[in-house]
Amino acid sequence: MQHLRSIHDLRVLTLPLGLLLILAILTGCATSPTGRSQLTMFSESQMASMGQASFAQIKEQEKVYNHRPTQTYVQCISDALFAVAGTPSGEWEVIVFADETPNAFALPGQKIGVYRGMLNVATNPDQLAAVIGHEIGHVQARHGNERASTTFATQMGLAIASAALATEGGTDERMLAALGLGAQVGILLPFSRQHEIEADLIGLDLMARAGFDPRESIQLWENMRQKAGGSPVEFLSTHPGHGTRIRTLQESMPEAMVKFENARRQGRVPRCTPPR
Repeated sequence: MQHLRSIHDLRVLTLPLGLLLILAILTGCATSPTGRSQLTMFSESQMASMGQASFAQIKEQEKVYNHRPTQTYVQCISDALFAVAGTPSGEWEVIVFADETPNAFALPGQKIGVYRGMLNVATNPDQLAAVIGHEIGHVQARHGNERASTTFATQMGLAIASAALATEGGTDERMLAALGLGAQVGILLPFSRQHEIEADLIGLDLMARAGFDPRESIQLWENMRQKAGGSPVEFLSTHPGHGTRIRTLQESMPEAMVKFENARRQGRVPRCTPPR
């Protein structure tokens, strides 16, 4: 009888969490620009508000690079990409930060940050277009929403597993630790790698349609590989290895070149002058 009572208590405990998780998944289905199914449990207005608040905080904490030629150069490339992305440039905010790290980031709410150090790796407008197009891709594909949703759903799933493993003597902490590692490696990290590859492909499409040479996206990653001096262990990395990214871009290059040539025939020839 005691055993049956424990099972009954367990069901009572896990049922609300299980129903909540199922409801969240059923109501949070979406499709990315590449046709991939997504879990997006938060409204775009919620994500935009969080992104805008985070970007405002970053601008307070990070030093903005107040060099007009550089900002004009980055804005010129961004505007050419926005023109084919389907969103007016006035709806985006692009800031160059003084940090010498070769990096860039995007936040929901159409916010993009480019670190000055990226200009030492993306050595021409076409390569920088690949970087900024990649960041636009993250926003267009709602990767911030998907990441937050996946994390939230995983946490709920672990809570259910914790309840299911509960005994009168307490929870087996080793088992929960293993479950946590399994979620991190099996769910969260691959999602991030998938997002990066998808953003690469969206960026490749945008730069080609805007009239930037898509072949320079491969050279960008060759530059990044040389700068990094090696690749991270892909299995336990939130980013794909440089070789993986280059192969993916190479496979998509024939289609991108057709779009690039069409864009040039239509007069899309971005003229963005690098700063001296």
